Amino acid sequence: MYARPLPRIMIFCCLVFILTGSWSATAQREPERESVRPKRPAVTGVNGLIVSGHSLASMAGARIQMDGGNAADAAVATLATLNLTEPMMSGLGGNGFFTIYDKGSDKTYSLNATGAAPLALDPANVTPDELARGIKAGVVPGLFGGWIRLLERFGTKSLSEVLAPAIEYAEKGHALDPFVASSISRSQSLIERFPSTADVLLPKGRPPLPGEVHRYPALVGTFKSLVRAERRALGDGKSRSEALQAAYDCFYNGEISRKMVTFYKEHDGLFTAEDFARYEPLWTEPIQTRYRGYDVYSTPSTSRGGLEVIMQLNLIEGFNVAEMGHNSAETLHLIAESIKLAKSDIYHFVADPKFTNMPTAGMVSKEYAAERRSSINPKRAMRFPNHGDPSQYQNVALASQWKELPFEHRSQFAEEPFEGSTTSFSIVDQFGNVVVCTPTLGSLWGTGVAVADTGIIFNNGTRIGSTSPYPDDVNYVRGGQIPILNNSPVLVMRDGQFHMSLGTPGGETIGQTEFQVLLNVLDFGMTIQEAVEAPRMSLSADPNFYKPGATVSMQLENGISRKVFRRLKRMGHRPQPAADFGIGSNQGILVNPETETMTAGADPRRMMYAIGW
Repeated sequence: MYARPLPRIMIFCCLVFILTGSWSATAQREPERESVRPKRPAVTGVNGLIVSGHSLASMAGARIQMDGGNAADAAVATLATLNLTEPMMSGLGGNGFFTIYDKGSDKTYSLNATGAAPLALDPANVTPDELARGIKAGVVPGLFGGWIRLLERFGTKSLSEVLAPAIEYAEKGHALDPFVASSISRSQSLIERFPSTADVLLPKGRPPLPGEVHRYPALVGTFKSLVRAERRALGDGKSRSEALQAAYDCFYNGEISRKMVTFYKEHDGLFTAEDFARYEPLWTEPIQTRYRGYDVYSTPSTSRGGLEVIMQLNLIEGFNVAEMGHNSAETLHLIAESIKLAKSDIYHFVADPKFTNMPTAGMVSKEYAAERRSSINPKRAMRFPNHGDPSQYQNVALASQWKELPFEHRSQFAEEPFEGSTTSFSIVDQFGNVVVCTPTLGSLWGTGVAVADTGIIFNNGTRIGSTSPYPDDVNYVRGGQIPILNNSPVLVMRDGQFHMSLGTPGGETIGQTEFQVLLNVLDFGMTIQEAVEAPRMSLSADPNFYKPGATVSMQLENGISRKVFRRLKRMGHRPQPAADFGIGSNQGILVNPETETMTAGADPRRMMYAIGW
């Protein structure tokens, strides 16, 4: 007896179901075979390289270098231009960290340019929403102080010279990148809450169009006030260092600070003249580790990202990931477990060093890493663990390499929307100096409040994320305390010579993505462009990484195979596809030890752009 044939409509529906299901699975995951063939070529340089978050910013730094400036000079030109080309991510009102290699002294330095919450802040009198956005949110703008201290100690040019490209772009305008135009459009309701911000970003009463010429007249005035202060001091016979200090004082103790204080007072804000006057960037030694023959340097607290990178490298060093294969389930599992262990300590111990005693040396010691590594099961994912006890390793010889420079040494040298709120750049100059910097406004557009007549938007470092939501934690928001950032510019040396620089935006993912890019180069032998483009993963925690036992989820970018996805799930992870825009946006510069030539890599996930000359 023959079966009756299916009606045509049923056959059609079955085919649609099969094809739709197949397309849906393919749309979420790439084919089984992973590819790391880069979309962009690496950029070579003879005299120097700059890779930053925007082509005009990279070009501004290159202009300064071609005029005889060094990496420090070019860095400030780049930072000032990023204030215009990535205004939602960085600027005069932001914070940031620098890692610097000075060829003359053959030493590596860290510069912490992050400001504190206002002294008048009482967390009992503000809500979490008020700490995140608006007039009660924000920290003292630290980044401009970093510009001046970097120029003063390592630069050769005047502030006037290095600000010239940014003043030109701000005054004449530039074609707005679609990425920035989209960020303004998506944040229109936030921007319109504050008339002074709308004046800066919605000058025609609407979001600017992609490619539309956009100007920043208020920032022009601020930049020119700083330049006038410097020139006035030079005209009075002051030295270059004294003239730079005059610009610094204009911002933190003079004309600009008075505008900031008046604005916040008129709008029931918390900042006072004392908040700005007491600020000073900090010179410290970077934290470091030796990983498979390479010396890796990054930023100490109040960066948590630098500690994360160093601790993760120490943890995974006990495993032969190169033998396991790039982005195999086994390798990604070990990366994830290393991230969990590092974060469990970091979120418990790390805060402003003025308010707590951190066991930093113990945290970055090899012995402590060996103890913590023993809790990793190579075949099974752990729950988010409790913190360890690094204090017992504080006096280990290998750990004691790190220390904060004494104050007198310093003073003698005069979570987020997809568009991102942080940027990063690397510069190598013709003299062999290197500057890596990761500046930020915190969340997208920071506090959302532009100080009238200045164009300055503050970093919203008081938000949950940079601070802990739990009053008993060392990083709970407090008046006068510097919140922690994940920013962690990285330098790698080999046999005493510069080998690699690296940085990225990405909020909670910063230390995670830098970790993976380092492995891509140091373990898997990738070029810098391959390393920054390769698909990667990240972890998130519910409710957060402050809580042992938190539920940890894993985001996997397209390009990581379905087979790996399924294998990770069987190992106990909670994998899910990453958002379409990807994880982070790395940039870096790499030296080929065989040819002694350099190449720069720029991540296509955002607007990163490299220039060599």
